[in-house]
Amino acid sequence: MVSLICTLQDHRDEVYWCAFSPTLLATCSGDKTIRVYNTNDFSELPFSPLSGHRYGVHCCSFSVCGTYLFTCSTDALTIIWSMATGASDGTLALWDLHTKKLRKSKAVTEATVMACCFAPCGQMFVTGCTSGDIKVWDLDTKQLYAERDAHDMGVTCCHFAPQFDIDFSSVEFRLASCGQDSQLKVWIVSQHGAAACEMKLLHTLTGQSSPVLSCAFSSDGELLVSGSVDKTVTVYNASDGVLLHTLKRHESFVTACAFSPTLPWMATGSMDKKVNVWRIADRDSGQAQSRNPSCQGAGRKLSGHSRLLVSDWSEEDVLAWLSEEGLEELVTTFTTNNIDGPELLCLTKETLASELSVESVGLRGKVLRKVEALKAELTGLDAPDEFLCPITREVMKDPVIAADGYSYEREAIESWISAKNRSSPMTNLPLPTTLVMPNRSLKTAIGRWTATQ
Repeated sequence: MVSLICTLQDHRDEVYWCAFSPTLLATCSGDKTIRVYNTNDFSELPFSPLSGHRYGVHCCSFSVCGTYLFTCSTDALTIIWSMATGASDGTLALWDLHTKKLRKSKAVTEATVMACCFAPCGQMFVTGCTSGDIKVWDLDTKQLYAERDAHDMGVTCCHFAPQFDIDFSSVEFRLASCGQDSQLKVWIVSQHGAAACEMKLLHTLTGQSSPVLSCAFSSDGELLVSGSVDKTVTVYNASDGVLLHTLKRHESFVTACAFSPTLPWMATGSMDKKVNVWRIADRDSGQAQSRNPSCQGAGRKLSGHSRLLVSDWSEEDVLAWLSEEGLEELVTTFTTNNIDGPELLCLTKETLASELSVESVGLRGKVLRKVEALKAELTGLDAPDEFLCPITREVMKDPVIAADGYSYEREAIESWISAKNRSSPMTNLPLPTTLVMPNRSLKTAIGRWTATQ
């Protein structure tokens, strides 16, 4: 079930794009601003709106870590520089994130580049243009494949699913694209070896009656959403293409849609100047959140920190935990010393006594017992075995797939490869490649399990 939990009406012009990070929702508009909301209660942050552009802001995107927000505009500026942007002059610009310098610019088409997205491996990307072509490129802007006339009258958006299949010789990705032909298409993009690449059409979805302007996969790859000129939002089963929901709560063209990477939220933006936030209920629970147009904590039963691993807690999450555990007297001390999740896990009797000046022996002991309980959760005593790194036997925070087909904690497998001369921790056989790729579906599953603990 999909239920509307709130409508954000802060923009003064058409909403062009929306994007989630693990904790934030960003929206951008023709009113030249970017607005940023906290996904705990969808309240606007104090520094919002951002107003660095001179014209309408057409796209916004968070970095994978959620630290950076990239925006681009008709004013020809990319602020907090993006890895890949398209342009109306038919060029593609590839930027280096760390140096903020242009890495490569190349004329790729005589048409306008309307869509651009990276594959989850980060080693190739696709572009879509008004001529209807979809092209696959490597990081040196070498064309790997071109699907001519993928969409009649032009491509409007494209998006890779976070999941992929990998074996010793090839990698397969799922790509969604939509266009002016009123169709949403799902493709299999296969890369064989260093250069060979191909695309095969998997599904053509026709649940909307007008041009489809936006599309996005959910973080677990199970759902696919699209927004259309017919004012509807459609949600499909991404595996078989079955239409699950048609949502009709916008009053004009739906120009943007996005899923949260960690929470069951979906956002859609429209030319009606509104952003609707939806809750995707768990299929087995069938539960839906009550509607709350004001978004004042709509349907929030769990505090924000309970959805995260302790090592990912912010200072605010730690303070909320203190209150829940009856340790309110330490709130001021922890606030003064900026104690976040990692700092909390490192607390000892000595640091509590000497650095935090907690004089009560009983209080110090109580805090440490609570912290030890949190550490026990991190060691995965009750976690499903597939959530544990085979090397560390701890719940994974950043799971990656190695060439042996097994998933590991990124830091652990990279250290293993460096020390063990490219052998597999599970089979002890040589790894054909040291390349590892993010396992976002597993990361999402771990996040959901953690939220229930």
